Amino acid sequence: MDSISTKNAIVYFNSDVYTEINKYLEVSKPSKIFVLVDTNTHEYCLPKFLSELQSGDIAIEVMEMPNGEEHKTIDICTGVWEALSEYNADRKSLLINLGGGVVTDLGGFVASTYMRGISYINVPTSLLAMVDASVGGKTGVDLGALKNQVGVINEGEMVAVDTTFLDTLPQNEMVSGFAEMLKHGLIYDEKYWNTLTNLEALDISDLDQLIYDSVIIKNKVVTSDPTEQGLRKILNFGHTLGHAIESYFLENADKTPLLHGEAIAIGMILETYLSTKVCGLTIDALQNITEGILKTFSKVEILDNDIKTIITLLQHDKKNSHGIVKFVLLEAIGQPKIDCVVSNELILEAFEYYAN
Repeated sequence: MDSISTKNAIVYFNSDVYTEINKYLEVSKPSKIFVLVDTNTHEYCLPKFLSELQSGDIAIEVMEMPNGEEHKTIDICTGVWEALSEYNADRKSLLINLGGGVVTDLGGFVASTYMRGISYINVPTSLLAMVDASVGGKTGVDLGALKNQVGVINEGEMVAVDTTFLDTLPQNEMVSGFAEMLKHGLIYDEKYWNTLTNLEALDISDLDQLIYDSVIIKNKVVTSDPTEQGLRKILNFGHTLGHAIESYFLENADKTPLLHGEAIAIGMILETYLSTKVCGLTIDALQNITEGILKTFSKVEILDNDIKTIITLLQHDKKNSHGIVKFVLLEAIGQPKIDCVVSNELILEAFEYYAN
């Protein structure tokens, strides 16, 4: 597969990954290499990665953080910053983030702020990180249960996608990443959406190409609008309500936390319903999208009391301005509309539609 040029970096795939990383090390000659992993990628991905790395006499230090969204916090950042300082990282050091979206988001933020910025490379190991989190330069951490409230947009030196790491993923993590691929079809390419939802015609051999196509879509969007002033906002389809749902289930002790993609799948169905009320999306399209998402994602029970709190959490969404909640909705599959305003009454209707 050909590499993909982003605004400031390049996404490499499979056979090119280690050739290009090693070429980068040879040319840039970092003073030290730091590899950030989580508990899982330390065990399942790090040995292979280090075996492919040709670092010469450059020292390598491995830093491990706990796995899971609940650890995507400033406190963990502080621990990583302190470790970098303790091991004498300087401005010529390189941080390699080997992990899923939590590692690439947090590691990118740490690198972007340590000594006002050191170089970093993302090596995504989850489907979610490969098609979404590691591409486009968004970095950051959560503030309590509020998603990605602190961060910067700063691209790394490259993104290195080795799809063999997907062999280490549990099934629910693969499904979670699939939600972002479905989103890319809905906001950009109806043909891609139709391919993804025709699951009967797909097998594991198609996955590499589908991942590549998904990265192409995301890259086209972020390259044209790197700081999210306009077009890049379309990537937030399903995320306004999805993030609020994810935050609520994460902080509520009575709920089983949802993976990111599980919450976004709910958000996409809800926001598709809103699209029929605000943007003229057809009922046929609503049924198509709902059925397409529910082929992969099971419904989650959301009670009336849950919904009230979830609506309150919408006020913290990053797309809001002047206290007004802004949604990305669909006029048709592949035709999103940004900055849509929706009443709470319609949001309640959307939850009723989802429940039925």
